[in-house]
Amino acid sequence: MKLYPIETGNFKLDGGAMFGVVPKTIWQKTNPADANNLIDIAARSLLIEDGNRLILIDTGMGNKQSDKFFSYYSLWGDHSIVRSLKQYGFHRDDITDVFMTHLHFDHCGGSVQWNKDRTGYEPAFKNAKFWTNSKHWEWATQPNRREKASFLKENLLPMEESGQLSFTALSDTDLITNCELGFDIFLADGHTEKQMIPLIKYKDNTIAFMADLLPTVGHLPLPYVMGYDTRPLLTLDEKEKFLNIAADNNYYLFLEHDAHNEIITVQHTEKGVRLKDIYTCNDILN
Repeated sequence: MKLYPIETGNFKLDGGAMFGVVPKTIWQKTNPADANNLIDIAARSLLIEDGNRLILIDTGMGNKQSDKFFSYYSLWGDHSIVRSLKQYGFHRDDITDVFMTHLHFDHCGGSVQWNKDRTGYEPAFKNAKFWTNSKHWEWATQPNRREKASFLKENLLPMEESGQLSFTALSDTDLITNCELGFDIFLADGHTEKQMIPLIKYKDNTIAFMADLLPTVGHLPLPYVMGYDTRPLLTLDEKEKFLNIAADNNYYLFLEHDAHNEIITVQHTEKGVRLKDIYTCNDILN
């Protein structure tokens, strides 16, 4: 097995929204804001090469939305999913599976693109299965008013219409062991219904793809919960459980949204689970 970080593009989000009830005087110490109160955000995906399978976890925002849409997110940098795949000798057509932690637009928008004449949409990975789970799919395609702006039908329906959509089998607990793609999954409902956190066994270690359970290093303290989370009190419990497991087992936490810190480990302290070490992807994935 080989793992590759795939940088799909950076953007900015309101720092207050990213840290909920935590005051700016505290969160700006780890996530400094610009003059518009915006903080740097990454959309860092992970590519798993395992035998004949090429599994891509999350796909970023994509590029099919309008200029007005993207203006809200202050895109920066020159990353793209095509360029990042090419760096490792791959093309989108090589991808066999796209695993989506959840279906908010910044995690799955790159799964769908315009067709050639821009009259409609088509899967951006024509040879891939797109993986979610049935409960989250129902949640996303019949969205509540809180999340409606994050679940865009043009990101979702083309996957189903193409016949490329697949569902992982769910568990009665918060852990799916050895899913169809060969890794375990931690299920978390605080951010959105049945978000899936992949736990990948790699060189005798566990790489946890943290998605929105832990967006950045700055979110390690339990009360530091995003304003976007639909059930923040549940997020508190889920973070506490997961971070204790991660500290006990020295998991490597792969951070999808931290623009400046790629992989971390955590440890138990008197204040709870806190940062232990920071690594680059080259340190851990090579």
